[in-house]
Amino acid sequence: MPDHAERKARTVKVPGPDHPITIERNAHRVVVTVAGRVVADTREALTLREAGYPAVPYVPRKDVDMTLLERTEYATWCPYKGDCAYYGIPAGGERSINAVWTYEKPYAAVAAIKDHVAFYPDRVDAIEERPSGQPRFE
Repeated sequence: MPDHAERKARTVKVPGPDHPITIERNAHRVVVTVAGRVVADTREALTLREAGYPAVPYVPRKDVDMTLLERTEYATWCPYKGDCAYYGIPAGGERSINAVWTYEKPYAAVAAIKDHVAFYPDRVDAIEERPSGQPRFE
């Protein structure tokens, strides 16, 4: 975690035309798997689109099997979203260290992602967007 002087020097940025961020409800069912296990399954994901980056599904924590995740010491900061915490997925081995990130106290412009997590696609087996009519946890 940064010390007080580092925190004070940070400049919070607000999304705008030069760096747009949009958050909208994802119309699909989002299922995340690791090592043959369903880690997340939701019909309530949000999709965050930021500047030129790929769209990212954010899954509500309530739809994540948090018992499969392990908090790590790793932390980052984004001038648009705030402090970011990370989780590993032990079942996924080395590649799943810091596979999950979350903004526990996101800045006001992205407040909708509070209580949500996101997954790095290359650190899990799959992040699938399925038709929302499919049953959960199949």
